[in-house]
Amino acid sequence: MADAATINVRPARVEDVPALCAFLNEIIRIGGTTAHETPFTHESFASHFLAGPGFVSCFVAEDDSGEPCAFQALERWDGLPEGWVDIGTFARAHEKVPGAGTALFAATKAQARDAGFLAINATIRADNIGGLAYYSKMGFVDYKIDKGVPLKDGRLIDRISKRYLLGG
Repeated sequence: MADAATINVRPARVEDVPALCAFLNEIIRIGGTTAHETPFTHESFASHFLAGPGFVSCFVAEDDSGEPCAFQALERWDGLPEGWVDIGTFARAHEKVPGAGTALFAATKAQARDAGFLAINATIRADNIGGLAYYSKMGFVDYKIDKGVPLKDGRLIDRISKRYLLGG
């Protein structure tokens, strides 16, 4: 099994879309770990994660066989403070690769710094224990809670926002 030091991380490519879309849609279908509730088509995935108006970057981590096992995207949107960028991290639901998230964040953090951003925002569902733990492990700290954000089925779930300051 690869470790974070040997996991190959590279920019996402159009040819990655079927694999990345498939495992993101599986995560959506399983539920409980992403704010995304509507499955993506290949076209909507590409326009959201690889080329949308707020697109900054999207990196892929590969498993030992060279297949994508996780991805991490940065995007800008109007609700963020000036100089901030939003992050989303997704790993396939099965056969997770230990260290992939750490390797992805190293590449993403470097990209955000190089692009001149001041901070990275992560907003996580309060019931996503793994996601909350991951971002805390990467050095993100809580700064805001949005109480009772409704899901499509009407359930209310808090959203916890964490930030990573990129300073110096």
